[in-house]
Amino acid sequence: MCSSNWVILSFLKFFSLCIMPEFVYAQNTCPEITQQLLKDGFHRDLLIRVDFGIADEGLKSCRLATKVYLPRGLYVDPYELKSLQQHNLTEALVIADEVDLEVPEYLATDASVLIYMRPDPECVTCFRALLPLHCRYYRPSESNGKISVVLQSPEIMTHCQKSFFSVNCLKETEIEAPCSQNNLDVCYWNSMKYKIVSKELELQVPVGLKHHLSLVCAVTLITTGLCSSFILSALCKYGHFIHY
Repeated sequence: MCSSNWVILSFLKFFSLCIMPEFVYAQNTCPEITQQLLKDGFHRDLLIRVDFGIADEGLKSCRLATKVYLPRGLYVDPYELKSLQQHNLTEALVIADEVDLEVPEYLATDASVLIYMRPDPECVTCFRALLPLHCRYYRPSESNGKISVVLQSPEIMTHCQKSFFSVNCLKETEIEAPCSQNNLDVCYWNSMKYKIVSKELELQVPVGLKHHLSLVCAVTLITTGLCSSFILSALCKYGHFIHY
């Protein structure tokens, strides 16, 4: 009798020390978010990774999306996104009526992009998304040749058939958003709380200097005049004109 009691107590101790912490961890911890900027200059890639920390069967029934808020100094190219989607490299929707690729920063407006995340092949508990970003041109600066652009924290949304997330990790409000890039029907997504493990993202955008304005205008005018002269000279020398 004592022996059987000892076995039962040992099993309960093992369960409380080894199994229960993992169960509590799965239920009570919110995912961790890592953001990273790749490349330099005016063309960047934003990499977002969501790590749930522990594998769960319920995770397989979930779709994840992230809503990225872009200040007016940044934009995404819809034509580039369409090309990436055709090659199955990304899945994203620009939440804006129209994106003007040519306007400078001071004439642009803020925008949002909804990215549908995919399982990370390098991490069984992770999802990831890659978004190409482009910097707009700024007004010339008085003294500093760079301007800082700060990216806001993204919003993480889930749409699960079988929810396994802790109630503490889910926000109270649901969000209406397209179900997928190819299915524009409205789905109800749950907004999630999370922990950011990377530092705040800040881009250094190169800008011109005001005291270079006269020099830049003069060089541009001279270059344009010379190129136009060469083109006209080549047309007169080698061109074939039809006389009526």
